[in-house]
Amino acid sequence: MARVFVSSVINASTNRVWERIRDFNGLPKWHPRIRDSRIEDALPSDKVGCIRNFNLQNGDNLREQLLGLSDYDMFCTYGILESPMPLTEYIATLRITPITDGERTFAEWSAEFSCAPEDETDLVSGIGTNVFQGGFDALKRHFGG
Repeated sequence: MARVFVSSVINASTNRVWERIRDFNGLPKWHPRIRDSRIEDALPSDKVGCIRNFNLQNGDNLREQLLGLSDYDMFCTYGILESPMPLTEYIATLRITPITDGERTFAEWSAEFSCAPEDETDLVSGIGTNVFQGGFDALKRHFGG
């Protein structure tokens, strides 16, 4: 299994960051690589099991299923159902934790997946840089950090 882990500090309270990222259908509102998104079958975007169907800015389409969501622990876990990337068994978790020294948030985004050995380095790098860090950088810009 390939693994990706990226962490960052966002200069905003955890409640404000969670309010921004909690909506499973809200990626286009905060992630610059996402063009549009919809939840299939008109289900609520916080219903475990719902499927988001979204397009990247480059036109690629992905479908992901919400596997877990906790307002108490402030995390969301999801799996990729369909993707143009050459991977399978992709499960990711985006989690935030309060930093008690100031109004800041520790954010971590991790994933595990299977892929061909020759694709692993590029996939880990691309997901870590373009998806995870790209999202954190956008959040930091939004919150002024």
